[in-house]
Amino acid sequence: MSSTLLRTSAVRSGLRVSAPKAARAGLAGTTFIRGKATLPDLAYDYGALEPAISGQIMELHHSKHHQTYVTSFNTFSEQIAEAAATSNIQQQIALQPLINFHGGGHVNHSLFWENLAPKSQGGGEPPKGELAGKINDAYGSLEKFQGEFNKALAGIQGSGWAWLVQDNVTKDVVIKTYANQDPVIGQFRPILGIDAWEHAYYLQYQNRKAEYFKAIWDVINWKAAEKRLA
Repeated sequence: MSSTLLRTSAVRSGLRVSAPKAARAGLAGTTFIRGKATLPDLAYDYGALEPAISGQIMELHHSKHHQTYVTSFNTFSEQIAEAAATSNIQQQIALQPLINFHGGGHVNHSLFWENLAPKSQGGGEPPKGELAGKINDAYGSLEKFQGEFNKALAGIQGSGWAWLVQDNVTKDVVIKTYANQDPVIGQFRPILGIDAWEHAYYLQYQNRKAEYFKAIWDVINWKAAEKRLA
């Protein structure tokens, strides 16, 4: 499947807002306004992660699902600002879960796109340096870590994410799962996350989600993960 090459860093563009885009997923020529979230660009084509993740899934996941989180987060943020301006405390409380959910979806997916890279750009190459050392210390080897991570993914009931996180105090790394779109905040910092929602794999793998959990390691961007270490 052909697609427009998207070049800008996900995190850099994750806090911008765009004017209406063209029908294609490409964001070339988009103008940005401060103050709102926007759909981040990708550093690779939608089809560049095949066969691990199909171009069809990537296009739908990025341009439809993630865009919904961005749009909803902006909408509910405006509503809660209006509620705050009128001292409507009940409305602010009612809106907070929606902001948390859609904001978390935006943050999680923005990190997820950076977690991935085509093999031609280093996807699947094992971690090196400090991150490799921390994984070996915690799990014995990369292979054992991947096995434990896939067990954590398979154990998620319903929708959620599995993350390799770093404890902000001890600096150790550990696998943790989060329900729905809950983001990694507080005691831990996100290092590497994998989306276990059905929309991330179902069109390609259907009910064989274990195959998706195994295949995605072929396109994991460990260089991006390394940069997130404190």
